[in-house]
Amino acid sequence: MSSPRIGIWLIGARGGVAATATLGLVALQKGLAESNGLVSCLRQFDGLDFADWSSFIIGGHEIREGTLGDSLQRLHTESRVLDSAVVEACRTELSEIDSRIRPGTLANCGTTIGGLAGPLMGRYSEEHPSATVKRLQQDLRDFQQQHKLERIIVVNVASTEPANDDWQLPNEWPQLAKRLADDKLPPVPASSLYAIAALDLGMAYINFTPSLGSAPAAIQQLATLRGTCHAGQDGKTGETLLKSVLAPMFAARNLEVLSWVGHNIFGNLDGLVLDDPANKAAKIKSKDQLVKSILGYDPQTLVSIEYIRSLGDWKTAWDHIHFKGFLGTPMTLQLTWQGCDSLLAAPLVLDLVRFVELSQRKKEVGVLTHLGSFFKSPLGLADHDFSRQFALLCEWAARHRK
Repeated sequence: MSSPRIGIWLIGARGGVAATATLGLVALQKGLAESNGLVSCLRQFDGLDFADWSSFIIGGHEIREGTLGDSLQRLHTESRVLDSAVVEACRTELSEIDSRIRPGTLANCGTTIGGLAGPLMGRYSEEHPSATVKRLQQDLRDFQQQHKLERIIVVNVASTEPANDDWQLPNEWPQLAKRLADDKLPPVPASSLYAIAALDLGMAYINFTPSLGSAPAAIQQLATLRGTCHAGQDGKTGETLLKSVLAPMFAARNLEVLSWVGHNIFGNLDGLVLDDPANKAAKIKSKDQLVKSILGYDPQTLVSIEYIRSLGDWKTAWDHIHFKGFLGTPMTLQLTWQGCDSLLAAPLVLDLVRFVELSQRKKEVGVLTHLGSFFKSPLGLADHDFSRQFALLCEWAARHRK
């Protein structure tokens, strides 16, 4: 394809996932990275008119102080990942991207995320939600105008907010728009304000977090009204990915799962935030729904998440699956998964940007259900079987090949 300029706007732009995705994109642009981990580079998607890596430029919102270099250095020293030579080769580009990162919002983020914020965020502590949306939108407009961008894809890779009940929000966009101006009603969370800001401008939005984002019906209606698209929620990178592959096996072999226990430990910033029970509840809900949905019955399940600082970005999960075989024989499957959290997530972020950008160019509107294989709680898709989710993506690709 020709190479119009396309913006990637990252929410949580200096977090581990965002910093790794940013480094990965720059490394791809400079020919310093291979395609390992990138779904869009699979042969199943040959012939799709994807934007070239060189087309993309990154900006973002962030609540913390520091630089992308600081985040990458922490990953290198604390988690013993990343090639320092690659980071050094990309340092000029990383510095330029740092200059395009703007203050985000702490609206309804909870005390744990609020505690991570830098002093600069203090000036926005009393900001009204409607004023927040306007400020975020001005940042997006400035980014688009300054860099002559044809379109922008906004990606939320920020920390997980405390669980929110979207039933408290109206189902129609006009009513939600009025609510943003009403001081007497509970506030809309930051993830949804970011989604509103993007979708209202006709920009695509991807929610890689368990936070509410674009899930409420009124915000989905906004996307349709503005003729744009969105996808989410909660990127599926590790233990839940395995569940979405293994649970269908038990169902297909008619092996009754009696219990499924998953214990997760990790020590990065995401783990620190999830050490707060309010934030943890949102993540566990997303991780724990899948097994029951696939099996069609309700075995005993348990998901735990614990912050172990020394592990850094290395997420370790132990799963114990107790199931009943022929003649009532009890059996078990036990597995251990260990992966570097940011390096599992970052290529998927880049993939999603490519898929969503192509969908937007093809004038697809609303929830992009064909991207369900990327998410733990895929919007608009009740099927959690990974093979069937991936088949949907391949079918979509077959319709859009050049």
